[in-house]
Amino acid sequence: MEKSDYIYGLRAVMEAIEAGKEIDKLFIAKDLQGDLAAQLIGLAKQYHVVMQRVPMERINRITRKNHQGVLAMMSAITYHRLDHIVPELYEAGLLPFIVILDGITDVRNFGAIARTCECAGVDAIVIPEHGSVSVGGDAIKTSAGALHHIPVCRVGSTAWAVKFLKENGYRVAAVTEKSEMSYVDGDYTGPVALVMGAEDTGISEGALAQCDTRVGIPMFGNIGSLNVSVAAGIMIYEVVHQRLNANLEVI
Repeated sequence: MEKSDYIYGLRAVMEAIEAGKEIDKLFIAKDLQGDLAAQLIGLAKQYHVVMQRVPMERINRITRKNHQGVLAMMSAITYHRLDHIVPELYEAGLLPFIVILDGITDVRNFGAIARTCECAGVDAIVIPEHGSVSVGGDAIKTSAGALHHIPVCRVGSTAWAVKFLKENGYRVAAVTEKSEMSYVDGDYTGPVALVMGAEDTGISEGALAQCDTRVGIPMFGNIGSLNVSVAAGIMIYEVVHQRLNANLEVI
């Protein structure tokens, strides 16, 4: 992690929030008290900054500077709102294609998926506020700059995102080993969203229950799952394949 990826100290972080800096996550030590700490928490809530109370040791692992129990992870991008992106895509006359990443924490996987999304004409990536990768400099580098070109929407929960997209005419497909339907048998020719889960935990139950359909990628070897960025690549280009075969506009 580069030093430019974070700001530390009570007043420095408060100034950054008030200046409108894009903060990915704010770590505040669990035992931090006092008027300034209360002001910082109030500011974070006012500006909808994702905030976590963490042990002091976690902040110390990132920096040994005089952080005063406060550290803000800076975002390398400006996040978009899903409820703004969805109508914009329809108004532009596009055939929407969104990828939801549920609990992906590995920056290399996230960057690789973002790169594939950009190449395939995916309209937006959705990630949850908690339990997800931080979009910092490392993610930008891993994506080969793709994250500068594709909107990333951060939501309170992936279950909410799935429900919202369904209400707006999307067919939402969960990519999971818990499905007996092959991914090639799904229909992705209309407005579609794919949900990809973390390799260890999969898609959260709340999000999985909301999806229209579940599809899986057949496995014939001894290892039970693919790397999530590889699985995402297979799924994303199946959407492209079906749309090209149907003579639909891919982007």
